[in-house]
Amino acid sequence: MPRRTQAERSEATTTALLATARTLFGQAGYTATSLDAVAAGAGVTKGALYHHFKDKKGLFRAAFVAEQQGVTTRLEAVAAAHSDIWQALRQGIRTFLEHCLDPCFRRIVLLDAPHVLGWETVREIEHAYVLRVLRTGLEAAHSEGRLATSDVTVSAHLLFGTVCEAGMLLARHPAPSEALPTLVRETGRLLSALDPAPRRP
Repeated sequence: MPRRTQAERSEATTTALLATARTLFGQAGYTATSLDAVAAGAGVTKGALYHHFKDKKGLFRAAFVAEQQGVTTRLEAVAAAHSDIWQALRQGIRTFLEHCLDPCFRRIVLLDAPHVLGWETVREIEHAYVLRVLRTGLEAAHSEGRLATSDVTVSAHLLFGTVCEAGMLLARHPAPSEALPTLVRETGRLLSALDPAPRRP
């Protein structure tokens, strides 16, 4: 078996650290997760961890980005599977809220990221991932003459804020799965306000 290159070894270490960090941050939260635990879980030294990530906050940021990438991949698949833009938007919102049922996603993205990274950093990252997908959908609706407003940017941010708040409600609900149908229904009703020819959620 050929020996791995330095770049391949470095990538493998980064992957192992990030996977371990996502698990530990998702299970125990940011405060309770130590870098010693992450390094041990990934099977590397703490020095190796610092070689790849500046500090605990930098590692958490990478975990947050990875969570954004994961849910964005799902949302893009939903968008590709529906020819009708409003059907895609409705299903996309449902998909995002269903993703919020995942305990690790809830802990990292909804509960810890705002106070660990700060609102501005969180929004900057989300703008490149989930918010980008939502805005792209609304831009498509606008280009088809099927958006009940001319300001796509404002509509995207307001709708995204609504969906994130619904996710927060799920994150803090004692029985998230039971709350999901109500939140999907109500966010769907709010989405209908942007549709010139609304359909039932």
